[in-house]
Amino acid sequence: MRQSRQAAGLSLRQLAARVGYDHSYLSQVERGQRPGSADLARLCDRELGTGDQLTGTFERRPSRAERPGRTADPLELAWQGLAAATGIADQTIALDDVRSTPPAVLLPELVSELQLLRARGLGGVQAVELSILIAETLSGLGERRPARRWWLAAHASAVGAGQALVCAKEAISGLAEQRPLPQLLELADKALAQQSSSAVAHAARALVLADLGRREETQQALQLLVGVGNETVVTAARPTDWMPYQLHWAEGRVCARLGYGVPGCILLERARELCPERWIGERAKIDLALAESLAVAGEVPAGLAMALRVLVELPDEWRDLWVYDAADRLLRVVPESERGAVELRRLLATNGRSVGSGSSWR
Repeated sequence: MRQSRQAAGLSLRQLAARVGYDHSYLSQVERGQRPGSADLARLCDRELGTGDQLTGTFERRPSRAERPGRTADPLELAWQGLAAATGIADQTIALDDVRSTPPAVLLPELVSELQLLRARGLGGVQAVELSILIAETLSGLGERRPARRWWLAAHASAVGAGQALVCAKEAISGLAEQRPLPQLLELADKALAQQSSSAVAHAARALVLADLGRREETQQALQLLVGVGNETVVTAARPTDWMPYQLHWAEGRVCARLGYGVPGCILLERARELCPERWIGERAKIDLALAESLAVAGEVPAGLAMALRVLVELPDEWRDLWVYDAADRLLRVVPESERGAVELRRLLATNGRSVGSGSSWR
């Protein structure tokens, strides 16, 4: 059902409105927490243009892929035999699935994938990548302590370049969590020491230095990041890879912290162009960073208006730590008395958040 909905370009709320079901119920069905119904399958077939595919699937109720305590279907058993014989492993979590799935929905899927990986006796790079994704997702959901455990798991499993990736990703995640900046700088430095050509490691160091307010070092780090980014061909082969839009996002955010509002806007506009529209959470993060750059460039009303639009239109399931951290950063650079700032605080307060004053809401 989720695959069909995403293929049709609909959000959970949009599909829920069309079929007359609550969006939270549809979310539970997509996650396998509720069984759904023949009526729901029929209505979804009608709205998604899938013929009788979902209805037929519901009626057949095929066994799901193996999980602890369940019996694998013959196809899954055949795959496991092939994997064991050849040493190959499938990559079942695709980048588009990660970016286009709300965090609360994504988390159980990631955990299930890791359990499947272990059941097959596989690990290595895939286990590290899944641990990173689980840690990042938990951080986005505000689950700090469980996230730390998964970062530890990623560090324990990683070797070589994988260790550099874990350190860099944890440093960037730690910024949104407002972890102590000296600790995050240690992680970023460790990542660079292990892989000096890593774009994400350079991004992590530049972002941390910017938050530390070490201006000259930040400018140097930004120059290195731009140079590495220009020389690196980044692909979407794996969910943990950094893509060009993410590099421009990091460059733009560092520019804003340095007070370079116009270059920040240019970089973030480029990031926005490169980020697919269906990646709702990523685009919200970029747009809020762009709003901050607009404010730094002197376009405070435009920046606040953009942030208000993003948060009003953003579905609840995409409102996570990254979104609120970006809103917090915008409010730090605008006058408290600004009308749009007051409205933005009020909007965030209605969602149980109080931002613009450091870690008060975390």
